Amino acid sequence: MSITWFESIAEAQRRAKKRLPASVYSALIAGSEKGLTLQDNLAAYDELRFAPRTAGLPGERDLSTSVLGRDVALPVLISPTGVQAVHPDGEVAVARAAAARGTSMGLSSFASKPVEEVVAANPNTYFQVYWTGSRDDILQRLDRARSAGAVGIILTLDWSFSHSRDWGSPHIPDKLTLRELIRFAPEGMMHPRWLLAYARTKKLPDLSVPNMAEPGTPVPSFFGAYGQWMQTAPPSWEDVSWLRKQWDGPFLLKGVYRVDEARRAVDAGVSAISVSNHGGNNLDGTPATIRALPAVAEAVGNEVEVLLDGGIRRGSDVVKALALGARAVLIGRAYLWGLAAGGQAGVENVLDVLRNGIDSTLLALGHRSVHDLSRDDLIVPEGFERRIGA
Repeated sequence: MSITWFESIAEAQRRAKKRLPASVYSALIAGSEKGLTLQDNLAAYDELRFAPRTAGLPGERDLSTSVLGRDVALPVLISPTGVQAVHPDGEVAVARAAAARGTSMGLSSFASKPVEEVVAANPNTYFQVYWTGSRDDILQRLDRARSAGAVGIILTLDWSFSHSRDWGSPHIPDKLTLRELIRFAPEGMMHPRWLLAYARTKKLPDLSVPNMAEPGTPVPSFFGAYGQWMQTAPPSWEDVSWLRKQWDGPFLLKGVYRVDEARRAVDAGVSAISVSNHGGNNLDGTPATIRALPAVAEAVGNEVEVLLDGGIRRGSDVVKALALGARAVLIGRAYLWGLAAGGQAGVENVLDVLRNGIDSTLLALGHRSVHDLSRDDLIVPEGFERRIGA
């Protein structure tokens, strides 16, 4: 076995921490304010227990499913995350890894790589949209994603402005000027392998967001695009319905938490919803997504596909989410740690770790397929669920 291989997401995280400059790594692990939601996203899975079987276990298991009408080899998709400067290849490496493991790629509109390059690396790519700028601005981004070959869009609504982190936020420059390079030099010198990876490309870490560029205008920086987002009024449900009408393919609404809003999402015509709290980087003090999932799945799971995003660190976590009603899960930090630890191979490794964990859990539960999972496979403690807006 290669010494570069790792057998757990926790090991990927340790390697990412060792390889990355402190400010880059801290941007990956941070939650908002006190981090209550971030902590609960992880801790909630520990409260769920399995009800295993002993004899008659299946010799082979099938992990494949379909999400938004497209077949995937396992019920784990790549959640869109912003500028992936943890590795020079960024989103393209992630897209290639997802394609190699037979699953879908979510590409952030704040990504560091253009949608055209990412779709070329993985034709099963969904373009993520923030409600930023005017309707005409948004339509221009949709047209570009459509022309590039994106198979669907993800409208992210689980990110509102969180003003602080109790442990402080890392310094992230708007541009890597000479002054910023001098300021960053001590961190970079302490992590020579990360620095060398960029040196080989003869390029500095790129903090621009090409997918937010308007035709004929310079590519904006991350904070330039972020500033435009902050100055744009949040969308109404009528805006969601309007945007749905502009895209005739799969449409995932990310950030639904409440039962009443899940029903409104169905009325707006979305194809799927993701129960998500932006990985604990939104309003702090909201419960873990796995706690809110069962009520949402029960309410609308027969009308739209229900996905879950938040806290997935093991294949057994994926199984717990599926048993409580999720069609599949999306991962964020886990694959970013894999990307930092080993580029494309590191992301493939993360997906393999999750695949192996799903498979072994299915075996112990006595199921041949992920579609056989149900609540009966779990021991759910009293008071675990949160029926929000029911």
